[in-house]
Amino acid sequence: MSAESTPGPGIPDDTGPRHRAKGRRRRPRKHKGLMVTAWTAAGIVVLGGAGAGYVYFKLNGNLKSVNIDQALGADRPKKADNGSENILVLGSDTRAGGNKKLGGGTDDGSARSDTAMIVHVYKGHKKASVVSIPRDTLIDRPACTDTKGNEYPAANGVMFNSAYSTGGAACAVKTVESITDLRMDHYLEVDFAGFQKLIDDLGGVEVTTTKSIDDPDSHLKLKAGSHRLDGEQALGLVRTRHGVGDGSDLGRIQLQQAFIKALVHQIKDVGVFTNPKKLLDLAETATKTVTTDSDLGSVNKLASFASGLQGITPSNMHMVTMPVAYDPADPNRVLLQEKKADQIWKALANDKPIPNSATKGTATGEAKGVVSGS
Repeated sequence: MSAESTPGPGIPDDTGPRHRAKGRRRRPRKHKGLMVTAWTAAGIVVLGGAGAGYVYFKLNGNLKSVNIDQALGADRPKKADNGSENILVLGSDTRAGGNKKLGGGTDDGSARSDTAMIVHVYKGHKKASVVSIPRDTLIDRPACTDTKGNEYPAANGVMFNSAYSTGGAACAVKTVESITDLRMDHYLEVDFAGFQKLIDDLGGVEVTTTKSIDDPDSHLKLKAGSHRLDGEQALGLVRTRHGVGDGSDLGRIQLQQAFIKALVHQIKDVGVFTNPKKLLDLAETATKTVTTDSDLGSVNKLASFASGLQGITPSNMHMVTMPVAYDPADPNRVLLQEKKADQIWKALANDKPIPNSATKGTATGEAKGVVSGS
């Protein structure tokens, strides 16, 4: 299921009005958070896009795109004129196709954006800031229109990821722009079935864990130490939330952010230029894994875009989580800390670094430092 098709209604717990509950944090159901950076997926396509003839058309035919601009219309934040770019990257949790086996559950036609991040690429394309948006954040979703022209009314006090499950990619972008007042210049979506194969094609990713991880929901067991994760283990890591930190989605985001840096490092050192078969395998997997906005909907366009991101190294990536606090009325939800978040949005709008004060004193998930690149 691509972002071009609109997901069916989301699970009631995700899309309904704000639910108040008391007591201890319940054991959340399985969510398959997925994260891969825009430049990682696109960077692989750069390599594959260097070919011609049959290979080019094969890769070009793999790409899926969605016309977000048409669905959103003219009522959007203005494009920045300072040389920066904002990319919304979503990890989609659809139950259809190859994802059904990995995700569990039933193929009910629904999908969720269990992982979302804003990638801000600074002028010069040498540095980037990444802001993860917790799926459990209660927000006011604006009225939106999907790519088929279906209209959805605004909703108050719903979870952030209900935007995607309600109106697909266009509604997710509309919601992010409403929260941030930042124009999303591009959109990239990655499904977790492709993510697992991508890691296997890379030959695994090396990480170090400072604590043992044993999560029965993600089926991941790792002792403290160095590991080369295969695709299944990597998928388990980015899904893990139990037994690490406070067991919340915020802790899982911290694990994902650490894994992203390890993955970017692995991409740069994989040596695909000297291995044509690996290059082609990676390019084919990457083009099948991502859904882009229509502006990036060809190998040439995606390759050109990615070429401008190759100078961004893990050390030049500043990764934060959107400032939130636990909802005192429902420990399974978080609330946006608007004043702190505004510091982030203002900094990105002006192409400036995110100030430390923006994330000081916010809920963290307590899993920072558990995973790092080897």
